[in-house]
Amino acid sequence: MTILETILAHKKHEVAERKALYPQPLLEKSIYMTTTVVSLKRYLRRTDKVGVIAEIKRRSPSKGELNPHISVERLSIGYMQAGASALSVLTDQKFFGGSNEDLQVARRFNFCPILRKDFIVDPYQIVESRSLGADAILLIAAALEPSVLRELAAFAHRLGLEVALEIHSAEELDACWSPSIDVIGVNNRDLRDFSVSLERSLSLVERIPSESVKISESGLHRAEDLWQLKQAGFDGFLIGEMFMKRSQPEEGCAQLIREYQAIAKQHASAVPA
Repeated sequence: MTILETILAHKKHEVAERKALYPQPLLEKSIYMTTTVVSLKRYLRRTDKVGVIAEIKRRSPSKGELNPHISVERLSIGYMQAGASALSVLTDQKFFGGSNEDLQVARRFNFCPILRKDFIVDPYQIVESRSLGADAILLIAAALEPSVLRELAAFAHRLGLEVALEIHSAEELDACWSPSIDVIGVNNRDLRDFSVSLERSLSLVERIPSESVKISESGLHRAEDLWQLKQAGFDGFLIGEMFMKRSQPEEGCAQLIREYQAIAKQHASAVPA
């Protein structure tokens, strides 16, 4: 089995357990079920922001432990003070060291959009995401049959959540896109061998519908990369590992945003009046 197949098999078992422990009617009593979500789409298109979605991720299957002892309260606030447009919170425990409580803490201390990043395979998880205070969910094309993915996206919209679709190819985009998709993220990591190339994003940007917000994911380390992708048409960037490897991830976020802004200022000054 591939890593993804292993994760999905465990996730289905985990969801069955959570349904028994926390039935959906219990989730529906959360105060967040009726609150207005903060639009990830709108924040990513703000002209006063760079479009960084700063991720809280303790570990990964490919890299192992990244930063297992972080304070979600401190880091989430630090990311926003650094200039991030939104937060991404990994809630998978077994493979990424996260938890639902991480998202709840981030929500308690921040008013920005929060993307719940997990391996969503069941409508129950969408209700759960809403009850935790998420504003958007991630659906992974490689993890779901296209018809199932579109049904989950439509259900999320009915609950008021925005939907980010993660793709790796034009074929996945064509098979999975629907009007219920708000954000399309191109993952630059090849799930077969975990190699990373920005060419994946650059080659797919023109295929993404104009009404969709576009983000690039994985392998983003330099402000120059962000500038190149922004000029190509991307609205935002999902960045986690590069920040989380530092003792203070929020400082890495602030530094990257400052460097990007310096490049943008340099290009603006070079344009004739």
